[in-house]
Amino acid sequence: MTRYVIAADGGNSKTDIVLASDAGEILSRVQVAGTRPHRHGMAATMRALADGVHLAVERADVPTTPAVALADFCLANIDVPEEEAAAQAELERLGVADVVLVHNDTFAVLRAGATAGWGVAVVSGAGINAVGVHPDGRQHRFLALGPETGDWGGGEAVAVAGLGAAIRAGDGRGPDTVLRTVVPEALGRPSAEVIALELNRGKLQMHSMLALAPVVLVAATGGDAMATEIVVRLADEVVDFAAAALRGLDLLESAAEVVLGGGMLQSGNPILLDRIRDQLHATAPSAVLTVLDVAPVAGALVDALMTIGADPLAIARARTALRC
Repeated sequence: MTRYVIAADGGNSKTDIVLASDAGEILSRVQVAGTRPHRHGMAATMRALADGVHLAVERADVPTTPAVALADFCLANIDVPEEEAAAQAELERLGVADVVLVHNDTFAVLRAGATAGWGVAVVSGAGINAVGVHPDGRQHRFLALGPETGDWGGGEAVAVAGLGAAIRAGDGRGPDTVLRTVVPEALGRPSAEVIALELNRGKLQMHSMLALAPVVLVAATGGDAMATEIVVRLADEVVDFAAAALRGLDLLESAAEVVLGGGMLQSGNPILLDRIRDQLHATAPSAVLTVLDVAPVAGALVDALMTIGADPLAIARARTALRC
């Protein structure tokens, strides 16, 4: 009898949910809102995920509604074991699957990209986080709550920095930059100052600012000095995370895989990736840098299929189907 699994990768801005068979066939894929239980509450956040699971089941190309054997959720903003347990209990109560697993979203990137099953994953989507796993199973994790835990990076931080550079260019505190023009254009506003006022007064939500992050990357590639400075800062933050995880697990001298995932790091921006590669090599010369070539949800799906004992060929088939 065919068994079915659910895999979910929840970020700050969206959650990618996949339903697959134990043969590695992707039967449906849906996107729902991101996971922000600190803002919307754990119960409401998990209920929205459960609704996404039900939608994926409804859309599946199967004769009858399948019973899901296992659901593997890798979720942003589920940062400590107590939150993982609370999320798991809520999803079990909602009956999304016979077995429910919950992890932080960094584990999806690691499992999708680390061929040996261990190493370091750094995720930069809307925010930034990382995880390290030693070959013996030990983990190095970060609280990664944002500015209050010393974090900088991800699309939101890059977007705000780009807006700030545009403002400073206008009021004389900073040098001229193409961001002065392209930032308001990207959001359809007459000026950077209008964006800043709307953001400050609550008329513009932070998730809308994410549209500015790719603009900063493009400006950097085009040679803009201020945009390049922002991208270099992001690269250095990524390396700080990776180096800290490697150091904490005594892997600095090893050939550990360092997997980069999330929209910012999978953008292919050459300035960003070249800086990360150079700085990582200076700190951990034997580390092997990899940019994830699949959607991060592939990591949750690989983990789910492995957990139910699916054939390795089926697992490879599922991963291939989720290539970017």
